[in-house]
Amino acid sequence: MPVCLHVLGADGLQQVHRATLQLLQEVGLNLTHPTGREMLRGQGVRVEGPRVRLPADLVERCLGLCPPTVRLQGRDPDRAVVLGDGSWHAHNVGGVPEVLEDGERRPALRQDVADAARLLDALPHVSTLTPFFTPQDVPAASYALWMYADTVAHTTKPVHGPGVQTAREVRVLAELAAVACPEGTLSLGISPVSPLFFPDDVVEAMLETALLGLPLGPLPCPIVGASAPMSLAGALVQQNAELLGSIVLAQLARPGLPITYCGRLSVMNPRSGLAMWGNPEIGLVSAATVELGHHYGLPVNVYGLCTDAHGPDVQSGYERALNALVPVLAGADEISGVGEIWGGVVSSFAQMVLDDEVLAYVERLRRGIDLDEDSLALEVMARVMDGPRNFMGERHTLRYLQAGEVLWPRLSARSGWREWEAAGRPALFDRAGEAAAKLLAEHQVEPLSEQQWVEMERLIRAVETESEGLPNGGARVEKE
Repeated sequence: MPVCLHVLGADGLQQVHRATLQLLQEVGLNLTHPTGREMLRGQGVRVEGPRVRLPADLVERCLGLCPPTVRLQGRDPDRAVVLGDGSWHAHNVGGVPEVLEDGERRPALRQDVADAARLLDALPHVSTLTPFFTPQDVPAASYALWMYADTVAHTTKPVHGPGVQTAREVRVLAELAAVACPEGTLSLGISPVSPLFFPDDVVEAMLETALLGLPLGPLPCPIVGASAPMSLAGALVQQNAELLGSIVLAQLARPGLPITYCGRLSVMNPRSGLAMWGNPEIGLVSAATVELGHHYGLPVNVYGLCTDAHGPDVQSGYERALNALVPVLAGADEISGVGEIWGGVVSSFAQMVLDDEVLAYVERLRRGIDLDEDSLALEVMARVMDGPRNFMGERHTLRYLQAGEVLWPRLSARSGWREWEAAGRPALFDRAGEAAAKLLAEHQVEPLSEQQWVEMERLIRAVETESEGLPNGGARVEKE
């Protein structure tokens, strides 16, 4: 019997929903993109200055156009997943700029992107991937393109696209996907700017994604107390409004477009004003986000394995485990964060393996306790009391062990003290590092063909050539 957790409940969901519709209708969104404004104006939206105010009936009509599931497929159709079918999945943190290696930080490179994808391909509790590292050995204008290319080439699991900022990136990523994975699915996450601001390039990217028919995951990232209200309820209302505004744009551009309801609400560090990812409120608002998305009949992706710890210490362990467990028990269709350290600034290959073990714990807790005549075991207990007085030799015991009734972890210590001392008192992180190295040495992924690589490189080099001479290499610069 799966465990189920409720944070908002039925009354709370209605309160947040009504407040969201009121916010969209009375306050609205800042949106100046001409095509987006004209499209909205044609649906009865009030357009005044930079503000667009969305009527409740339009929002609810567009929600009704969204399909209840999103199918994701990579190069191997047998490893496809369906978000919204009652199962749950996990993927890694994306866009990490630095690698933690031997206790020191270094810039991530393209080889790290490839190695991370191959390692994640081997981990049994990671269902989907997003490009893990942001490589520092390529031009800024082609970061996202190389990230996708080096990821899809080293896994056959479904691949979420990297975060995109422009319609041009959307088009080229779609072309790369058509070359590397012609039968697969490319899903894209695009972030409006909190609070309630839809820049022109974001709107263009959303509309392009919709026109190409690519599954969209609107990805607002408000910070409680900084770019969202300090109250968790108010911040949830704002995040929901940013999500629903994105859904309206996407459904008007292409009715029936698959949508994943995504949330990355974080909380403000009152000393720095920056986001904190390890606090317990992350798990709490992620669980509430799951409830909201399911209230609208949508599959939900939220953050999970997250921490503010600077390395793989005790703080990292309890923060990431709790913040993953809570939204999964709330019914999350997909959680993110595998491999994340220090809020996603840095990661290591050992952390990816450790997180796969955390996910095994989470899966066991989610599964709960089965209750039926066989599991209640009255007949077995009666037989044992008349005979051996222990259950170790019973077929019932073997069946339940083989079925995973009791989790047997791959890394966590379960040996006796003397055995542990005889092994040199190995630390958990060291064991994870050894496991990662072994997987990278042994696990192979079917490569792309030389022709596929030639075509992908041609597409990426064309973007780099176009961007030469532009400020910052053609990359968008955002204020911190």
